[in-house]
Amino acid sequence: MEKKESKQKSPKDTVDAGRIINIVSHQLKRTIFFYTWKDCGLTTMQNRVLHYILMKSLGCPVYQKDIEKEFRISKSTVTEVLQLMEKNGFIRRESSKKDGRMKRILPTQKALEIRREVVENIHMVEEKLRAGIPEEDYRICLTVLKKMSENLTQEENNMKGREEMYE
Repeated sequence: MEKKESKQKSPKDTVDAGRIINIVSHQLKRTIFFYTWKDCGLTTMQNRVLHYILMKSLGCPVYQKDIEKEFRISKSTVTEVLQLMEKNGFIRRESSKKDGRMKRILPTQKALEIRREVVENIHMVEEKLRAGIPEEDYRICLTVLKKMSENLTQEENNMKGREEMYE
């Protein structure tokens, strides 16, 4: 009887998707920050949120819930980001006519004045991110990343019921 040789992979041969995604995320943040208008005082996250608000508000009202859903971040994180953006004069909030508890998020004149630059920076970084990647591979990558995000969202939802067990 032949014995099968068990070949263990060395740590350098192991592909860890989470680690690679984390590395790319940090590199993306640094690149966006590098190309962001330096004098505006926006963090990377604020830049992304402002881009979202500027584009989305062209077609429909934007609310905090929209940002939470789009970026899959907590209410408290979005509140913090929006408070800083409001303090720095990039957005203002106005009560919804339908529900006074909901605050519509609107870009200020200051934000509108840098819209073109914010959009150009995001597009430039996206081009650098896609450089040398065939279109089909890029689309497959996006599909896989979206599915990974859905998987983790499902897991987060499953964990919500179990949170109180660990409190």
